Amino acid sequence: MPLEVKISKKLIPYKSAIKFLKSRVDSLKKQKDNDLLWILEHPLTFTSGIRSKKNEILDKKIKILKTNRGGKITLHNPGQKIVYIVLNLNKKKKDIRNLVKQIEISIIEFLKLYNIKGYADKDNVGVWVNGKKIAAIGIRVSRWIAYHGCSININNNLKHYKKIIPCGLDNSKITSVQNENKNKKINIERNLKIIFIKNLKNV
Repeated sequence: MPLEVKISKKLIPYKSAIKFLKSRVDSLKKQKDNDLLWILEHPLTFTSGIRSKKNEILDKKIKILKTNRGGKITLHNPGQKIVYIVLNLNKKKKDIRNLVKQIEISIIEFLKLYNIKGYADKDNVGVWVNGKKIAAIGIRVSRWIAYHGCSININNNLKHYKKIIPCGLDNSKITSVQNENKNKKINIERNLKIIFIKNLKNV
């Protein structure tokens, strides 16, 4: 099926986005809709994946939203780009590792535009720069419909990471595009769109 691309300029509440994703998953199961690529930002939100543990919450005052994605606790906030996907793998390769690999490749190619050398770590899902995590990936699969996606720190406030142990990591080992390259400006949404469309064809 064709790939629909959505780019939201306004902040999208996390629960609203997930409700939309689940609706698209249900539509794809019935073959009534297209695959989706959705680029957006969330307001400050802490979420926990299926492998999260209570001791990863350092600030007990924060509210944690439980999700069914893979991974542990992380945060979303303005300045962090979210790339959500909904892909029907029944009509592609039923290979989750390859899907995650193509997402990692997309992020790494995007970072190159900022003269930032990102890399994947075979022991830790996501993309890294100089030993610090710059992008997180979490995927859920239902009847070979893959959804959720990745988050990339662009110029968001990283201080909020001190309230959690993000992705099971030392919360000082988180970085952003702004931290790694303060000078170069690029049309973020446009380049994310082009790069992800290209690499999702390899799924």
